[in-house]
Amino acid sequence: MARPLRIEFPGAWYHVMNRGAGRRDVFRTVEQREYFLGLLADTHGRFNAEWHAYCLMGNHYHLLLRTPEGNLQRIMRHVNGLYTQFFNRCEGLDGPLFRGRYKAVLVEADTYWLGLTRYIHHNPSEAGMADDPAEYPWSSCRAYLGLVPAPSWLSTGYTLNAIGGNAPHQRYAAYLSGDSDEALKRFFSQQRLSPILGSESFRQRTLAGMEPDIDHPDLRSARVLPSAEQIIESTALYFGVPPASLYQSKRGRAVRSPARAMAMHLCQMVANFKLAEIATLFKLANYASAGAGIRDIRKQIAENAGLAEAEKAIILDLTPLD
Repeated sequence: MARPLRIEFPGAWYHVMNRGAGRRDVFRTVEQREYFLGLLADTHGRFNAEWHAYCLMGNHYHLLLRTPEGNLQRIMRHVNGLYTQFFNRCEGLDGPLFRGRYKAVLVEADTYWLGLTRYIHHNPSEAGMADDPAEYPWSSCRAYLGLVPAPSWLSTGYTLNAIGGNAPHQRYAAYLSGDSDEALKRFFSQQRLSPILGSESFRQRTLAGMEPDIDHPDLRSARVLPSAEQIIESTALYFGVPPASLYQSKRGRAVRSPARAMAMHLCQMVANFKLAEIATLFKLANYASAGAGIRDIRKQIAENAGLAEAEKAIILDLTPLD
């Protein structure tokens, strides 16, 4: 079975969830909930995790965090691993506690983080566990409303500053009283959750240039692939050569431009062309010739900073914008 896609980079925002195996409770006592929150505090100091919202339900949790160091997997391995050990000791159990690896959705923060705090804080009332989100003690909601002091590891300022005004707690209360965004509800109700929550341009900027991964088949399918013509035009423009010159091989010592090989490489890398298709497009004798040319340019890219920069620049040019 394919593992969930993990996209990590410094400054990334995530909505992270996990549920108990067989939907069993993962929080049964006050001590267990406090221990879990202590782990969030620990990762704040140890791994520089920024926790922006949380909600601990009975059989699952919701977390909103930012990772300045791009280390989500290390953070969540620490939290889930140590909590599972603690829970099993408390309950006299052994083996996995959670249904599987956590679900982490990469979030376009500018658009969605504020709505996600409301979505997370509404969870207890949506589940019938509290009439009012402010009544539920095991979420960050009460800290956002100024009803309890925010712990040092919880970053409420980012959201409250965005709310603005002289009374941010009261203004957040007014915001919280509104309905959760229907788009968010639809997103999280999907049977197969997308690994990215954001605009199409955000998805494309995130996924552009990422190598295929046999464990993550949804990586390629999530992208709008550029055409061969677009790749050739962008490559020719970068190298300052006519696009038509890339379709036909040229012989001789004077021919030094790597543009043709770069275009072949990008057709395979970012447009998922097969070698036989590349051979036909670039008028090569067979797919083996295409493979040899692509292997050679990839070796040059690995050894030449200028070519590596060219590759990144062309991929960026091929990435859709708003």
